[in-house]
Amino acid sequence: MLVDTFRIVLERAETYNPHSDRSIYFWLRRIAINRAIDVHRAHHRARRLEDALEAEADSDAAAAAPDRGVDADDTRAHVEATLQSLNPRYAEALRLRLLDDLDREECAQRMGVTVGNFDVILHRASAAFKKAFQPDVD
Repeated sequence: MLVDTFRIVLERAETYNPHSDRSIYFWLRRIAINRAIDVHRAHHRARRLEDALEAEADSDAAAAAPDRGVDADDTRAHVEATLQSLNPRYAEALRLRLLDDLDREECAQRMGVTVGNFDVILHRASAAFKKAFQPDVD
């Protein structure tokens, strides 16, 4: 994680403003904190996925419901259709961050924007997806 922090610092050296009222320590600290948060979230996502896979493997309910795969396929298709209906930039942000599980810096780099701009795009994309996604209610 320390190596990643210094890599980010070197990549963003031109963004530091030495004339601001904050020292370089606070700028470095914020980068390190953001990186630690990203690593922590990725670890928890991976752990939740492992737990979910274990629970599904141990569950007798999965074997008792043979049509469950059809529901998952329908949901996956519905999510994809909703993504197709969104602004392409919003759909790309959601795919990169949530489906491909890339960290914020990588997503921003692939989209050619700053991390702050990516965060704004992702927030707006999430709101647009939430508004457009209408799950089927039985």
